Amino acid sequence: MVRLWTAHRSRFLQDEEGASMVEYALLVALIAVVVIAAALFLGDQISQKFSEVGDTVGST
Repeated sequence: MVRLWTAHRSRFLQDEEGASMVEYALLVALIAVVVIAAALFLGDQISQKFSEVGDTVGST
């Protein structure tokens, strides 16, 4: 029984696939927070640039 528990525990500790998935999810969440904060902070400037680009594309 102890041998089975030790084998299961060592296999569990070697499997790091789930940990990397959690790390990627945290990175994506952090990037999303940064993008949202930047959009809120620079919202007016971004809107003006999109309007300028839209007017330029629309006039050609």
